[in-house]
Amino acid sequence: MIEPKTFYDLALAHGTDFFTGVPDSLLKNLCAYITDNAPKEKHIISANEGSAMGLAAGYYFSTGKIPLVYMQNSGEGNMINPLLSLADPDVYSVPMLILIGWRGEPGVHDEPQHVKQGKVTCDLLDAMKVPYQILSAETADLEKQFDEAYAYIKENSAPYAFVIRKGTFSDYTLKSNEAVQGNMNREEAIEKVMLLADEKAAFVSTTGMASRELYELREKHGMNHERDFLTVGSMGHASQIALSIALQKKERNIFCIDGDGATIMQMGGLATIGSRAPKNMVHIVLNNGAHDSVGGQPTVARQIDLCGIAKSCGYESVKRVETIEELENALSNLEEKLTFIEVIVKKGARKDLGRPKSTPIENKKAFMEFLKVK
Repeated sequence: MIEPKTFYDLALAHGTDFFTGVPDSLLKNLCAYITDNAPKEKHIISANEGSAMGLAAGYYFSTGKIPLVYMQNSGEGNMINPLLSLADPDVYSVPMLILIGWRGEPGVHDEPQHVKQGKVTCDLLDAMKVPYQILSAETADLEKQFDEAYAYIKENSAPYAFVIRKGTFSDYTLKSNEAVQGNMNREEAIEKVMLLADEKAAFVSTTGMASRELYELREKHGMNHERDFLTVGSMGHASQIALSIALQKKERNIFCIDGDGATIMQMGGLATIGSRAPKNMVHIVLNNGAHDSVGGQPTVARQIDLCGIAKSCGYESVKRVETIEELENALSNLEEKLTFIEVIVKKGARKDLGRPKSTPIENKKAFMEFLKVK
C-alpha cells in the first residue's frame, strides 16, 4: 500500500500544490491527509466534479502550476463537459493530474450502482483521449509513474489520470475531524419523518447512508419497502426525481430525504423545484456538514443559509429544526405548500448499518406499483 504522505510529497515535488475535488471512499485516506496538511487556500472540496475542473483551471491560469483533481469514478460524468470543452488540448489546453477512485472495478465485489460505472471507467478516459495509468499499490513503482505522468502533462499541457483501485492507500485518520454539533442523529430524524408520514406518502431518499438507514428503519418497524425509492447512485438528483413524481401524483405527499452534500452538488435543482412549487412536496435536507458516506470530509453546508436559499428559490414554507421535538412539530403541522425543512443532525452512523437486500430493479418495480394504487 502507498502511504498518503508519500503520494502527497511526490505531488509537491513535481510542482503540484493545489488540490480540489469531491471525496471518495477509495481516496478517503489521501483526502484526509490533504485536508490535514495542505494550506486551506490550496485545498477546496468542490460542490461537484465539474466545479473542481473549473477551480483547477483557474489555479493554473493564475499561477502556471499543475493542479490535482480527485473524484470517485461516478463523478466522471460531471467532469466530462469542462474536461472536453475547457481543459482539452484542442481548447485551452490545461495541464492537470486527475485521480479517479475505481468503484465497481470488474471482478471486485461492489454495490449495484457502481457496477456499470466500474466497467466503463477506463473506456470513458479512452474515448476522451485522456491518457492514464492504474496506480500501483507498490511504493517502489510510484516515482516512475509520477515521472511518466508529469512528463506527459508538461510536454502536452494536458490532463493525465491515475485510476485508483480499492486498497491502494494505507490508512490515515483525519486529525482535523472536528465533531459536528447536533441534538439528534440522521437515523433518528429519518425515523421521525417516516413514522409521521401518512400511509399514501411516497419517499425518495438520497444516495449513501440516508437510503441505507431508511431501508433498515422499515425493517425495524416491520414495514414493507414499496413506499421508498432509494436513489443509490446519481448523487444530488433525488430532489428532481421527487419533484417529477410530485407533479404527476398530486394526490400524494412526496417526501424527499436529502443530504447537505447532495443538495449543494446540484443546488440549481432548488430553483426548478421552486418555480414549479408542487404543494405536495416536502424537501427535507439532513445537514451534518459532511460527506458522511465517503469518509466524513466537510461540506460548507453549516456555513451557508440553506433555508434562505430555498426561500429565494420559491419554496413557500421554509423551516430549520434542531431538535426531535421541533422536527415533530414541523411535520405535524404541514401545510399544502411546497415545504423545505433543514434538519440539523450529527455526523456519523452506527457501525452495524446494513445495505438494502433488494436489487435496484426490485425497488423500482415495487415503488411503481405503489404509486399506481389510488
